Amino acid sequence: MSDVTAVQNLVKKHEALKNEIAKVIIGQDTVVNQILLSIYTGGHSLLIGVPGLAKTLMVNTIAKTLGLDFKRIQFTPDLMPSDILGSEVLDQNRNFKFIKGPVFANIILADEINRTPPKTQAALLEAMQERSVTISGQRHQLDLPYFVLATQNPIEQEGTYPLPEAQLDRFMFAIELKYPTKAEEIEVVKNTTSDISIKVNALFNADEIIQVQQLVRRIPVPDNVIDYAVTLASATRPKEDGASDFVKQYLDWGAGPRASQNLILAAKAHAAISGKFSPDIEDVKAVAHGILKHRIIKNYKAEAEGITEENIINKLL
Repeated sequence: MSDVTAVQNLVKKHEALKNEIAKVIIGQDTVVNQILLSIYTGGHSLLIGVPGLAKTLMVNTIAKTLGLDFKRIQFTPDLMPSDILGSEVLDQNRNFKFIKGPVFANIILADEINRTPPKTQAALLEAMQERSVTISGQRHQLDLPYFVLATQNPIEQEGTYPLPEAQLDRFMFAIELKYPTKAEEIEVVKNTTSDISIKVNALFNADEIIQVQQLVRRIPVPDNVIDYAVTLASATRPKEDGASDFVKQYLDWGAGPRASQNLILAAKAHAAISGKFSPDIEDVKAVAHGILKHRIIKNYKAEAEGITEENIINKLL
């Protein structure tokens, strides 16, 4: 199959996928789109939203429609690395046997990742980056595709361990989940308080998703689009030569090179699902908020004046 045909097929399957997910998840189109873009590019996402917005149901539904193995890990202050990675136990023949932890799945929902201590966070982040875990000196490969969706509760920050900036940078997208509209909430209440059972169908399998990820990487990108993405990322750095007064005034730190890479990868995937065979600057702009939001650090002046990350990114686009 040629890449042109593969892109055309992806457009059809992406639409079918969204329709299948919409059987269960009402609204939240932007959130679903960004999660799917992450999966198509092999990235990970951080989902920020208050409790009760169906984060777990959303990820579970997406995993089913993609034909992937799904596991949820509820992070707590007493969770140890071995609780998520697995550990070696003695069997009846007194031989050590490795029992896999919940991190061994295609899609992992890391619920409230900021509720667990740094060493457990680090264990998950190593699995995300290396696609493998090391137990007792033995390396264990994780099955591909591998996607981590971590959630953070923006309220109730007592007793939490916020992710350091360097670890936040490992997430491709930071996706904000907002309350549904009144009409959407009415539909949600109708669907969830009846005895109707909704069945979703798997439209992909693991091998097909890996092929999509390879297809996205093969998509050519014009030099001017790469130049725009790199310029956009570097424009967030207040200590760079040529940084604008606005950025110097409101930002302490900007996005690193990983932001430029992710802008291009996400723009490629965004172009592909839009039926284009190469991304343009509009595709970069379409994904910029989700990719830059968690990578820029505001200063006290921005906080005091109520300047949000969205305001800063809009100013730079």
